[in-house]
Amino acid sequence: MINHKLSVIIPCYNEEKYIGRVVEKVLKASLPDNMEKEIIIIDDGSTDKSPVIIEAFSNARSDGAIKVILNVENKGKGACVVMGLQQATGDLIVIQDADLEYDPAEYAKLLKPVLDGYADVVYTSRLRGDAPRRVMFFYYTLGVWFLTFLSNLFTQLNLTDIHSGYKLFKADILKSMRLREKRFGFDTEVTAKISRIKNIHIYEVGISYYGRSYSEGKKIKWTDGLKAIYWTFKYNLFLRKR
Repeated sequence: MINHKLSVIIPCYNEEKYIGRVVEKVLKASLPDNMEKEIIIIDDGSTDKSPVIIEAFSNARSDGAIKVILNVENKGKGACVVMGLQQATGDLIVIQDADLEYDPAEYAKLLKPVLDGYADVVYTSRLRGDAPRRVMFFYYTLGVWFLTFLSNLFTQLNLTDIHSGYKLFKADILKSMRLREKRFGFDTEVTAKISRIKNIHIYEVGISYYGRSYSEGKKIKWTDGLKAIYWTFKYNLFLRKR
């Protein structure tokens, strides 16, 4: 039996209200077959108390299970993921947002298709399955559907939610890519690039979604949707190299 190790990469920017609870949930999340787990938190130049909270968790651990990177300047989610990859030692990698929209207790659900020998990459969907989903923002949901549909036209995949914050990868696949996008373009770029890997096995699972309102700290804006259209054309038509 292969002894797997999961690296959890957590980009964080101004999430003092949530980051402590997220880290606690990640630490408590049970993994199949007693898998080893490491947590890599990248604070992206936060101006609130997020760095203090993150360092407190790291200093409280003597086993090195939590690695911390503190950016002086805000570099963006994509840049933070790349930094996390450079520190990751696990053979499996999951991207975890620093808010409470996604539940770490569902890691086992993402891991199952990989551990059963079927998947190389597992996407999650907020739009399928019978898991709890906060009902919010019709036009936001419409945008999620449209951007996924546009991506699928180019990639010929049948995903339902490419911008869900949970994605699980075999580490060698993700580390083999030259990831260019430094901000929220990560999801669009990585989807375009994995779709071109020969014989790759991509699975999708439905997850719970505890969405935030903008007053509660949600950062995605309508302008990011316009950028995502640009990124879709950029990585599916003009920059096709992995």
